[in-house]
Parts: sequence; C-alpha cells; structure tokens
Amino acid sequence: MEPAPIVLDTAGVDIQGESARIRRRGPITRVVLPGDVPVWSVTDATVLRRLLTDSRVSKDARRHWTAFKAGEIPAEWPLRSWVGVDNMFTAYGPEHRRLRKLVSPAFTHRRTMALRARIEAITADLLDQLAAILPGTVVDLRQRFAYPVPIRVISELLGVPDHLAPTLHACVDRFFDTADTRKDPQANYREMYGLVGELVAYRRAEPGDDITSLLTATYDEDGTRLTEKELVDTLMLIVSAGHETTVNLLDQAIFALLTQPRQRTDVLAGRSTWADVVEETLRYQAPLAHLPLRFAVEDLDIDGFHIPKGDAILASYAAAGRDPQVHGPTADDFDVHRSSKDQHVSFGHGAHHCLGAPLARLEAQVALPALFTRFPELSLAVDPAELAPVRSFISNGHARLPVCTA
Repeated sequence: MEPAPIVLDTAGVDIQGESARIRRRGPITRVVLPGDVPVWSVTDATVLRRLLTDSRVSKDARRHWTAFKAGEIPAEWPLRSWVGVDNMFTAYGPEHRRLRKLVSPAFTHRRTMALRARIEAITADLLDQLAAILPGTVVDLRQRFAYPVPIRVISELLGVPDHLAPTLHACVDRFFDTADTRKDPQANYREMYGLVGELVAYRRAEPGDDITSLLTATYDEDGTRLTEKELVDTLMLIVSAGHETTVNLLDQAIFALLTQPRQRTDVLAGRSTWADVVEETLRYQAPLAHLPLRFAVEDLDIDGFHIPKGDAILASYAAAGRDPQVHGPTADDFDVHRSSKDQHVSFGHGAHHCLGAPLARLEAQVALPALFTRFPELSLAVDPAELAPVRSFISNGHARLPVCTA
C-alpha cells in the first residue's frame, strides 16, 4: 500500500528537509496543500524542465483544473489568489503570449542595465545608514538591507508614489505568508487590488517613465488588448514577484557567505565571482521553494508516472535545485566553485521563465559586493540554528537575519 501523501507544512519550518522527504518518494509525488488540496509535486530537475516546456501543461485554473472548474476549490481557499488572477502568471497559450508581449518592453536588456546606477545609489544609501549604527550593535540585515534594496527598485520601476508605498509593501509581505490564519484569507488580495487600482489612477493623472504608465497607456489606447483586471493583476504580479524573489536571494546569499568562511574568502580574493555566488545561491536555496500551480491539459505519462488530465502540478524548485542526479552527492552543500551551479530552474523555465530574472541578478551582483566590501568583518549575531524561516512554504528566506557590522 502506498504511503499517505505528505502534507506540506504551511509555515515552511524545514523546507529543505521536507523537500528531501518528498524527493525520496519519487520524481513525481502526491502532496497535500492547505485546505486538503492534493497536487503532484515534481522534484526531479530533468522532469520538471520537461513539464515546464510541455504545451500540455497549463497555468489556467479556470480552463484546465478539474477541481477548480467543478467548484471544489472554495472562494476562501488561502491560495486562490495564486490561481485566480488574470495575468501572464496564470495565462495559457495565445493569452500568455499576448500578455507577456505587453509587459516585455518594460524588462528589455537596455532598461534593465539602465537601472544599475540607481541600484548602486540605493545600495550606497542603505550601507551609509548601516555604517551610522554603533559598531557591535545587532541589526536585522534582512529588514535593513535585503528587503529595502529590491522593494525600492521595483517601487521606482512601477512608479509607486510615496503615499501608497508602505501599505502596498505590507500587502506584498502578507501575500507570501502561507501560515496566515486570518478568517478571510482573500482580504489581503482585495486590499492589494484596491491599492494597485489607486496606483493606476494616479499614473493616469500623473504619467511618468515607469511600467504602470506604460501599461496604463497600452490599456487606454486599446482596451481590447488589456482589460482593467488584467492591468491590475499584472501590476500585482510585478510588484510581488519583482521583490520577494530578490529579497530571498540576497538574504540566502548573505547567510551562506557568513556561515561558509572559506567560500567567502575565495569570493573576496577573486578566486570565484559574485555571479558564481548568485547562481549557486539560486540553486542551493531557491527563493521560491514551491510555486503553485500548473495543470495537466490532457493525460500525461512521463518516465512511468501518470498525471491524469485536470490534475494540479506543483513545481518544487527547492527540491529540484538539490537534485543529486544533476549536482552529485554534494548537492546539499553550498559551493561557489560548483560546475553545475547554473543548472537550476529557480527563475522558472520555458514560456513562463521570469522576465525579471536579469534585474534580480543585477541587483544581487551590485548589492552583495558592496555590502561585503563596506563591512569586511560582518558576522552573524546568533547561532545559525536559531534563525527561523519566513512563514511560508512558497517564499524561502529567514524571518530575521541579525548581524553585527563590526
């Protein structure tokens, strides 16, 4: 008799330990999401890449998830906002291509590289603030550095005015909190939707050189190309995905270097690069551990495993990043010299590969060397075992990262 499916810990207390247990069950394994929703977890990196590029796999719950279409997923399901939005994250086929084409101009190589100077300025400002703190004082580097770098970058990129920023940032934080026990889990989505609607209205009245103005103009010129809901949901996707992934990337990279002194020495001595640090961090601790959801458009038979048409699929990036078939017996070790470090899928793969991946890499490759150059004696202020994770099985970072700057 097959063992009972693993019920995912909504608080994400031990993401890598849980991922290893899932992987031991096989490359495609039944797990249970909050609300007793069964899905197929894919932990094998090779199989996951195949699924992410398979046209028979969709992200459109309304069209392709049998349980969703049958009304079996209640309106109050805590992950409903991950599958019920109208943007390129959930679109399939021609609809996905249409929406991605509208957003792509905001993430061209030229636009991304043009942000370097601004990222450097934001980083320098935050480091000056840290330098002003008395030596020996314990500070939370996630809150004081890893978090504000990307949230300030994405807020400026979207043209978020100062009066909307604090509340919008709080909504984004709650969006990834999968252990939220509030009675109405959709309340945060509604609040965030309203705030982004205010952002759209503001940029209609005060357009600028930002993504919101760009997409708003696209909607206003031809409303049939981008509906109002698609506009707002797309901006919600950009502000959420455009910040959380990079926060965790910075957080995990800093933690790894502070707990691996030999690796840190090699990087600072130039025996490996900051790009190596970024790619190995993405592999070793995927910023998004599990990403809901995909759906089988038809019956899928893959390497002896069968996923019935209409079933839900969970991309388990954290597990795939430590697949020993790709990264060998040391897959659970952080190693900036690893030859396979860039063979990860932490930014997705195929049609849904993250548009903001170059921006996230740029932010990390600017912020990390600046931090460790400014504070060469940076150290953790607590035993690494004392650090708790963020409350999420999706977001993969630390709740706090207490350090001493000298």
